[in-house]
Formats: sequence, structure tokens, C-alpha cells
Amino acid sequence: MHLPTLGERREDIPLLANHFLAKLAAKYGKTLNGFSAEALEALATAPWPGNVRQLYNVVEQVCALATAPLVPLALVQRGLRAPPMEVLSYAEAKQRFELDYLVRLLKLTEGNVADAARLADRNRTEFYRLLQKHGLNPAQFRDDADVAS
Repeated sequence: MHLPTLGERREDIPLLANHFLAKLAAKYGKTLNGFSAEALEALATAPWPGNVRQLYNVVEQVCALATAPLVPLALVQRGLRAPPMEVLSYAEAKQRFELDYLVRLLKLTEGNVADAARLADRNRTEFYRLLQKHGLNPAQFRDDADVAS
């Protein structure tokens, strides 16, 4: 039985990438609507020696770094050039942990920065710097974010 590689099933790449993006956006508490046309083209034409696992890892990195609702080509290109996620450098692993930790704190406190900073044992100024560094907006984690318009 021959199982085709992802490179042999290029028509599946946009479907898989969008599925992974939706799943990971929920995991990271981000509002992401999809990929730009150029970003999807880059994903569809990439070699994918790591198959679906590599695609998932690239989409996860893109999701973690995305700051706009539409994922741009530059982020996808960055993700494609990055080493496989299974072998992260210390700095990358620390960055990933820090982002995940901040997202969890903001979810737990429903976007209340003072409470989140208190739980992290950090002052608010330092906590705001961390949020800015990771492109996180506390308002996205508030239940009343939709009502406050």
C-alpha cells in the first residue's frame, strides 16, 4: 500500500492548513480568519519533507506569532525557514512557553492585567511589556469584549 506524501497531495494543503489554524487559534485564544492568498500559495508550494506534522508545526508557529486576523506571507515564510518544532532552541522554547503562560493567565483572569501580573508575581509595567513583546491584547480575553463596542 502506497501512502502519498503531502507533496503529492498539494490540493489538501490549504484545507489542512486552515483546519490547523482554526484549532490552534482557539488553543492560543487568538482571532485568526485565515491565510492571505500569497501565504496559502507559499504553503501549497513548499516541499514538506516532514509531511503533515511539519505543516502543523509551521501553522502553530504562525498562529503563535500572528498579530492580525489574516496571516501574511512573511509569517509563513518565516515558519517555513524555521527549524522543525520538535528541536527548538532554548530561546524559542522559552518564547513559546512565555506566550502560552501569558495566554493562560489572561484567560484565567479574563484579561485583567492587574490580577494576571499579581499571579505571575510581576509588576503591571513589566507585565504590560511582556504582553507587548508577544503582541497580546488583554481586551481579547474579556467576556465583555464584544459588548464594549
